[in-house]
Amino acid sequence: MAVPKRKVSPSRRNMRRSHHALGANSFVEDKDSGELRRPHHVDLKTGLYNGKQILTPKED
Repeated sequence: MAVPKRKVSPSRRNMRRSHHALGANSFVEDKDSGELRRPHHVDLKTGLYNGKQILTPKED
């Protein structure tokens, strides 16, 4: 059975985890409505995705 020979120091453990942080969500401006939306996601206000009507638009 494989067993670590030495204890992993807190410094080395934290250096390994330095890339695990979550980044901020990115948003793009919609070409038609000018609203901000996530890339590669359906615009919930208009129901469009890639220029095609996917969902019925929400009523305000």
